[in-house]
Amino acid sequence: MCNCGNKRTRHSHTSRNVETKKENPAQEPEQVLYEYTGKTALTIVGNVTRKHYRFNHPGDKQNIDSRDSRSMTTVPVLKKVG
Repeated sequence: MCNCGNKRTRHSHTSRNVETKKENPAQEPEQVLYEYTGKTALTIVGNVTRKHYRFNHPGDKQNIDSRDSRSMTTVPVLKKVG
């Protein structure tokens, strides 16, 4: 006689208290404030995010995604202020 039904019973799924990993809502990346010290205007593209940052006039300040911040330090007319 087949004992197939018994095997199913022995190996049936039991309920477990398994914690499901809750995903955090997308968090905004940290921002770093930069000031433009050049003489005209400047548009620069972040090397990580590829986002365009526009400085319209001398003294203009923009929040830069922290992932792009490292490349901004190589631009002589940008000064990190925050």
